[in-house]
Amino acid sequence: MVPEKMIRRVFSLAQLLFFLVALPLSAGAEEPFSFDVVVDRARELAGTPFEDRSRTIPDFLLDIDYDRWRDIRFRPEKALWKEEGLPFQLQFFHPGLFYDRGVTIHVVDGGRAVPLPFDPESFDYGANGFKERIPADLGYAGFRIHYPINRDDYHDEIAVFLGASYFRAVAKGHQYGLSARGLAVDTALPSGEEFPWFREFWVLKPAPTETFIKVFALLDSPSATGAYRFIIVPGAETRMDVSTVLFQRRPGAKLGMAPLTSMFFYGEESNGRRGDFRPEVHDSDGLQVRFDTGEWLWRPLKNPSRLEISAFQAVNPRGFGLLQRDIDFDHYQDLEAGYERRPSLWVEPRGDWGAGHVELIEIPTELEMHDNIVAFWVPRDLPQPGEPLSLDYVLRWTPPRPVEPSSGRVVATRMADGRLQGARKIVVDFEGGELEAIGPDAGLVSVVTVGDGARLTEKQLRKNVVTGGWRLVFQVVPEEQGKLKGVFATGRPPVELRAFLKKGENLPDVLTETWSYSLNF
Repeated sequence: MVPEKMIRRVFSLAQLLFFLVALPLSAGAEEPFSFDVVVDRARELAGTPFEDRSRTIPDFLLDIDYDRWRDIRFRPEKALWKEEGLPFQLQFFHPGLFYDRGVTIHVVDGGRAVPLPFDPESFDYGANGFKERIPADLGYAGFRIHYPINRDDYHDEIAVFLGASYFRAVAKGHQYGLSARGLAVDTALPSGEEFPWFREFWVLKPAPTETFIKVFALLDSPSATGAYRFIIVPGAETRMDVSTVLFQRRPGAKLGMAPLTSMFFYGEESNGRRGDFRPEVHDSDGLQVRFDTGEWLWRPLKNPSRLEISAFQAVNPRGFGLLQRDIDFDHYQDLEAGYERRPSLWVEPRGDWGAGHVELIEIPTELEMHDNIVAFWVPRDLPQPGEPLSLDYVLRWTPPRPVEPSSGRVVATRMADGRLQGARKIVVDFEGGELEAIGPDAGLVSVVTVGDGARLTEKQLRKNVVTGGWRLVFQVVPEEQGKLKGVFATGRPPVELRAFLKKGENLPDVLTETWSYSLNF
């Protein structure tokens, strides 16, 4: 029998050998660490073939179910920097189940980056009997950041980086909802989606008085590599300043920048769901886009019967995001999920992004556990492989922001059967801005646009004396089937609808954001 002390010593030597071998491939301790080190690493990586590191975790860890993976718990007393009393602490995730590869995590202190060794003693394996089989060089699956965001005496989890290039954050008083990603590649294309992953992280050790933390990441995939810098400032609105430098490995890929991923099961437009007591179930209820022209657009989300992709063309967009605008508990009635406490996520470009489009992808789902909503920016022009694509932006994990836009906002979209056969009745409520101060006889005008495949039959705009806002009600009826162009084999194509309110006939007097919807008959 090998003595226990000897086993521990062998593990320690194995860890040392692993990281000595890994150092030449990473931002090494030979030079001071900076963002340029990660950029150079991404540039070099783009010139080499992609190395698929999936399923490098032992099979016995990948074959466990969700409950067994959740039973592997990080010991809070082992949190990085806990003993030093720093404002931020890091805890780590164990590979297994969906997380089929380890990531290298460096701690940067005094300008030097040192890899953080995997430590199985930092985990409680619960009822799992495989602790002694865990490799010493397994690596972590990801990490989470803790900070006293709600109480001075407790470090709450405020951000997490786990799985592919996914990450999430919360603001004060929130719980986790939608996710962001480093990059989306070929999403919703027939060829299949590619999922880049953050293979290395560098976390700068914060000073005792700092209220922000810096995280750097190296992204890798068959189509692209990238360097990322996140400056994370938790608070009533948790802000992430993001810098990205991407390099294509191959031309022709569809790259989605600043991608957001959320869940929409059903909302007020469907008047509930048969068999469910909850009026609404969603992490986000709409896509908002701010154009360089000054127009604001609101697109209520839906759970479609078939895949739907919408593109909103823009030049130098000023922002877009998936928002949870409805934060009324009575509209959800879910004490466990707490959908009214899910954050909105707003992307604010830094500088000019040029021409392209904001893309919204809505995927049908029968389960609320599925993230079926994706939104991102698609640049029209991409540099050649080897040339950098640099985009900077701010991510705001935030409650609804009532000051943006300053004009009237859409607060509800409802649907019903119309008066004519086959018609649909749409009810849109606008509130905010100047609307509450405008009386019922002010002569407001509604502008409704109906795309190909349907026609407007009725329209009514009236003051909502209960809320102080205005309610637009209109009906649309499908055109005859034989007159439609490009009818899908499964039925009619969706019809694009738009509406906004204004004073008089002059467009500069627009009072609200533009409501936009894709209607299926």
